[in-house]
Amino acid sequence: MTMITVWARRAPLAGALAALFLVSACGGGGGGSDGTGASSGRPAPNPQPNPPTNSCSAAGVAASTASSAAATVCLLTSKGEIVIELESVKAPVTVANFLQYVNEGFYTSTLFHRVVPGFVVQGGGFITGSVAKTGLRSAIVLESNNGLSNVRGTIAMARTSVPNSATSQFYVNSVDNSACLDHGRTSCDTTGNGYAVFGRVISGLSTIDAISAEPQLYAGAETPATEVLLYWAKQLR
Repeated sequence: MTMITVWARRAPLAGALAALFLVSACGGGGGGSDGTGASSGRPAPNPQPNPPTNSCSAAGVAASTASSAAATVCLLTSKGEIVIELESVKAPVTVANFLQYVNEGFYTSTLFHRVVPGFVVQGGGFITGSVAKTGLRSAIVLESNNGLSNVRGTIAMARTSVPNSATSQFYVNSVDNSACLDHGRTSCDTTGNGYAVFGRVISGLSTIDAISAEPQLYAGAETPATEVLLYWAKQLR
């Protein structure tokens, strides 16, 4: 159990729920029928499955307009709105991949399936019921050695232990994880390959904090008791 939990924390961006299911299967949770989903080992469905709006707020649009980045994206979650600016020059392959998923509508009704308080919030690969989202394209090259750092509020690609394995899943650093997740750092990834940052939150960092503060399915579960939805993601420019 401990080894699985440590693995999930140290290699959190592996991009699959397998570690979480293994932890659940080992016990670690405690049942009950309180509506939290703890008895099933999966989060309870979000009580608000439909987006309250289909457009970015005026504040989000203003943040995008004020940004000097070539591309910005607005995301609406069940905990609030997030606007990110993308590093098209420093991470061109990663940004192009992310925008393709955005513009295809791939992220609609997906989950932030992995939430580690004081570390990261991760999404982009599962839908309600912890079901893997279909429609993945080929994995992309790892662009972690691009001068961008996993500081608080940055967005980066999740991947397996194989460097060039990222597809749709991404995470946002809820704290400064540069010492752990940057290229050349070996405290979390002994290979030093690091994880590719490709943008940053310019509006809605409080939403990341709200997701991070969600009650956990059980202690150490690294998944919220109630599903946190990503209703949609839309490119603003």
